[in-house]
Amino acid sequence: MFTGIIEEIGEIAAISPSGDGWRLTVRAPKAASDAVHGESIAVSGVCLTVVGSTSDTFDADVMKQTLDVSALGAVVVGTRVNIEKAMPVGARLGGHIVQGHVDGTGTVLEVRPGAQWRVLRISLPADLAPLVVDKGSISVAGTSLTVSAVSDSASADAWFEVSLIPETLDATVLGALAVGDVLNLETDILARHVERLLAFRSLPEGGSR
Repeated sequence: MFTGIIEEIGEIAAISPSGDGWRLTVRAPKAASDAVHGESIAVSGVCLTVVGSTSDTFDADVMKQTLDVSALGAVVVGTRVNIEKAMPVGARLGGHIVQGHVDGTGTVLEVRPGAQWRVLRISLPADLAPLVVDKGSISVAGTSLTVSAVSDSASADAWFEVSLIPETLDATVLGALAVGDVLNLETDILARHVERLLAFRSLPEGGSR
């Protein structure tokens, strides 16, 4: 379990084949300094399991399904990534509940600079659009953000916007984004549960369609 509060910006140090997936070596001195085998670390929003570490790097295996549905499938050596270690029991929930289970990806459609902030407009897969609401929470590349605008429900091309403060621009990879960049998205777990409950309540009596 994570909070979406990024602890450091890491870098992909090596990529090697591992079955039909990859083994990633991530340079992240803060996270690696006390990393232990089997613990979870979120890499740009994807929960990965540590299988080895040094004083400044950790290794994690990424299965093919994760590469197919997340932006990790496009990383190369040198790609910068957001890093967050799992939340310890009793810690403050500074962001929102983030599982590290990516729902899909979005593409940066527009970057609008402000005096002290930056607004990103990001495309939204149609199946995720009902789960994203204005002023709700969303994880973008592992970063807990508040949605500042959403497309109309009748829009053919769904999108949402987030407004980034200077701290977020400096402390995460979001500050270097450009139009066309692809990002991992994780919607609010509460919205996903509500959608699932409503799907069952819409079934006719007897439980099947």
